[in-house]
Amino acid sequence: MLLRLDPSAEEPLFAQLVAQLRLAIAAGQLRGGERLPAARDLAESLDVNSHTVLRAYQELRDDGLIELRRGRGAVVASGAGRDHRALLKAIDVVVREARALGLSPQATAALLKEAFRT
Repeated sequence: MLLRLDPSAEEPLFAQLVAQLRLAIAAGQLRGGERLPAARDLAESLDVNSHTVLRAYQELRDDGLIELRRGRGAVVASGAGRDHRALLKAIDVVVREARALGLSPQATAALLKEAFRT
C-alpha cells in the first residue's frame, strides 16, 4: 500500500492520511487484524512529524476502524474490513454523474455531507 501526502494541499496532513487509510480499509487493501506501521516508522517514511501519524491513528481508532494496542501498535479492527463493493459501485455512479454535471469534487462532497444530515 502506497501512501502519499501533499503538503501544499488545504487538507491537513493527518486528514489526508486518515482518508487514505479509510479508503484502503474500505477497498479491502487492509484487512481486520492486519498491523499498521509503527507511528514513528510511518512518519519517517512520509517525512512528517510522528504526532501527525498518531493523530490520524487516534481518529481512526475513534471511528472504530483500528485498535491501538499497547506493545502491539495499531491493528485494523476485525469488523473494519466489511465488503464495501456495492457502496464503491454507487460512489462510481455518483462521481460519473457529478463529472457529467461539471461539479467539483468539493461540491460533490458537500452534497454527500448534506445527504447524511437528512
